[in-house]
Amino acid sequence: MLTVALPKGALLSDAIKLFKSVGLDFSAFLDDNNRQLQITDPKKSAIALLVRAQDVPVYVEYGQAQLGVVGDDVLREKNPQVAKLIDLGFGYCRMSVAVPVTSPYRRAIELPPHGRVASKYVNCAKEYFHQLDLPVEIVPLYGSVELGPITGMSEAIVDLVSTGRTLKENGLLEIDILYESTARLIAHPVSYRLNQDNISDWVEKLSYVKLN
Repeated sequence: MLTVALPKGALLSDAIKLFKSVGLDFSAFLDDNNRQLQITDPKKSAIALLVRAQDVPVYVEYGQAQLGVVGDDVLREKNPQVAKLIDLGFGYCRMSVAVPVTSPYRRAIELPPHGRVASKYVNCAKEYFHQLDLPVEIVPLYGSVELGPITGMSEAIVDLVSTGRTLKENGLLEIDILYESTARLIAHPVSYRLNQDNISDWVEKLSYVKLN
């Protein structure tokens, strides 16, 4: 039976809507009273796992799920061994560099050499500043990275931005964009290649719905 890894959080509702459009109903995950982390759709055609967004590619890479929905930001940071199939178009956000509004810096390249940049996206941040040929210290933070420059621990942050409201409310200004991100459909490479559990049929249906 097909197993799908779905992400908790902002992408969940749209992901469930997408699968429902091809006949797989995982809407029980949207019930506030539901505490199950694994459900079977009513037609018993597939199983869905509800996991942290960062864990979706892990479940797919290790074969516990044949398909998954995850933001491209997670894929860029983790670089998992999965098949990246479809840009689903929802869950838009961007990975950006931000500084305090009082900062004299208005471009990432203007940041001081060997300055500090706080981020939970350590690999993406390192790669970006390496491309700029600007040596900086990446400070890994996994909570509210906005506190880095607020407390003076860092000159800047690299973080996901959607509306920009959080930055504005914390006195930060977006100065550069590393890349834009949307939700992606991914697959376990071997399962996809061998078409286990009729993955190709589901992918074709999902691709058609996404394009129409």
